Amino acid sequence: MLELIIVVLGVILDRVTKVWAVTLKGQAGITIINGFFGFEYLENRGAAFGIFQEKKIFLVGFTSIVLIALIVFLIKERKNSRLMSVSLSLIISGAIGNLYDRVFSGYVTDFILVHYKDIYYFPTFNVADILVVVGTGLLMILLIKEMIEEKKGLDEKNV
Repeated sequence: MLELIIVVLGVILDRVTKVWAVTLKGQAGITIINGFFGFEYLENRGAAFGIFQEKKIFLVGFTSIVLIALIVFLIKERKNSRLMSVSLSLIISGAIGNLYDRVFSGYVTDFILVHYKDIYYFPTFNVADILVVVGTGLLMILLIKEMIEEKKGLDEKNV
């Protein structure tokens, strides 16, 4: 049940923020922290960091396959690890959010702008991207933890 709540809340948060971001279209954007953080409407017709521009069919197909695989894996593994369930649920919610955009708009709405003055600009992103990154980070922590525990078990066995 927790998994479903995370996915639904993640998708809703992503949709609400993207609907708001569309109101920025044609405007200069909003500065929150001068020289560092703001909101600016952008239509991303590619994937992360702008790769695969104008490859909608490929991106929709690939994302759909990965999404199905993640859902199946979550259903099979959800009883084994709470952290695994949470991380996969976050990734799934972000994937659904960006897939929705691609299917219904032909692009993903990005609007979060992080930069250092005019020296460096990180690629513009959205809430779905944050969900995927946080979920992936948690998954990495889980995998590293399991590797350490496995190594400890092998070391103790060899003593």
